[in-house]
Amino acid sequence: MLVSLTVGKVDAGVAVLLTEDKRLIEFPSILLPPDISSGSIVDITVARNHAAENAAASAFHSLQSTIFRTFGQRSPTAPVLRCRNATQTSVVLEWDPIDIATASLRGLALYRNGNKAGTIPNPREVHSTKLSGLAVDTEYTFHLVLRTSAGTYSSEKLKVKTHKMTDLSGITITPGHMPAALRESLQKTVEKIGAKLVDTVRIDTTHFVCTEGRGVAWEKAVENNIPVVVPDWIKGCEREGRIVGVRGYYLGVDPRTRQVGGMGVQSPQLHQQQQPRSPPPQPSPPPQPSPTTQVTPPTPERASAAGRGGSRSESRHNEDGADDQPPPPPPKPKFEQENEKVASEAPEPKSVADEQKVRTTDLKPPSQSVETEDEDESEEEEGTREGNGEKALEAGLPGRTKKGGSGSPEDDGASFHDVSL
Repeated sequence: MLVSLTVGKVDAGVAVLLTEDKRLIEFPSILLPPDISSGSIVDITVARNHAAENAAASAFHSLQSTIFRTFGQRSPTAPVLRCRNATQTSVVLEWDPIDIATASLRGLALYRNGNKAGTIPNPREVHSTKLSGLAVDTEYTFHLVLRTSAGTYSSEKLKVKTHKMTDLSGITITPGHMPAALRESLQKTVEKIGAKLVDTVRIDTTHFVCTEGRGVAWEKAVENNIPVVVPDWIKGCEREGRIVGVRGYYLGVDPRTRQVGGMGVQSPQLHQQQQPRSPPPQPSPPPQPSPTTQVTPPTPERASAAGRGGSRSESRHNEDGADDQPPPPPPKPKFEQENEKVASEAPEPKSVADEQKVRTTDLKPPSQSVETEDEDESEEEEGTREGNGEKALEAGLPGRTKKGGSGSPEDDGASFHDVSL
C-alpha cells in the first residue's frame, strides 16, 4: 500500500507529516531521506510481514512448552512424618527427605498439639528431631508444615504417647569401654528388660554406658548431652522394674549417693553412714514431792480496844477501892482460836488458788472492826470516868471535870484546884 504525505515541519528528531485529509502524523525524521525539507512529498509503502509473524508465534509456543515441562509436570510433595523412638519424657521424630520439585523452599516447621514447636534448621539435610521435657504417659499430636514458592503442604498428623515409668522399651543404650564379661552381662540385662542396644551414638540414644570415659563414641555422647552412666544403672532398672534416676549412676560419682527403692531409700552403706547416732541414756530426774497445802497463820493482832479499855477501867477501880475482885482474863486472839481449830481437825488439801485466797483473806487488816473497837473503847472510857466521879462524890471526894467543859448544876463555881484536901 502506497501513501503520499506532505512534510510540514522537520525537527531534529521528529517530522510532522500531513495527509490529504489534513491530519497530522508525527514521524521519526531519521527514517526520512536526508534532503527532505518543509513542503516535500514523500511516498511511504505499508505492507504486512507474514513470515515474521509466523516465526514469532513459533518461538512463543516453544517457550511455553519448555516452561510446562520444567515447572508444570511435577509439584512439591507433602512431608511424611513418623516416630522413631519414644521414652518417658522424650520423643524422636523423623521424616523422608522433602521433595519440592522445581519450587523454591521457604521453610519447614514442626507443630505440637496445633501449636508451633519450632522451625527445622537446614531442612534439606536434617531429617529428624528430638523433643525432650514431655510429660510421662501423655499423648501428643505432631505434624510438619512445608512452605514453598509453589504453595504450602502439611503432613498427616501423628499421635505419639510417652511411656510409663515401668515401660523400659524406649531405652536405647550405646555401650562404651568396659570389660568383655561385663558387656555380655549388660547385653543380657538389656534384652531382659526390653530395651535396645546400638553400636553407635545416634539421635535416639538415651544412655551411654561405660566404665572408662574415653573414645570417639564417648566424646560424641558428651557433645550431644547424652547421660554417661555405669552398667549398674541397667541393673538398678532391672531390680526396680522401672526407670530410675541417673544422678547417682553417672560415671565417676560416689556409689553411696545412689537411690535404692521406689520411695527414694538410700543405699545401705550411705544409710548407715548418715543415720544419726542415738544419744546416750540420761539419768532420770529425782522424783519431786507431791504438792502439799500449807496454811500460813495470820499476823498476830493487837488486843482489842475493848480489852484495853476494860483493863484500864479495872485498874482504876482497884485504885479507887470500889471493886476488889480480880479482872476477868482477856479473850484469846482470833488467830489462836483458828490455830486450835486447825490443830483439832485434819487439814484438807486445797488448790493453789484457794491457798492464795486464804492467805490474802487472813493477812488483810480488819480496818472496819478496829475502827468499831476504837469507838467502843472511847465510849467505855467516858462511862468509866463518869462512874468514878459519882463514886467520889458519894465518898466526899471532889470529882473530875472534863477539860474545857462546864460543871454540874450542884457545883458552887469552884474548880478542882480550889478544893483543899
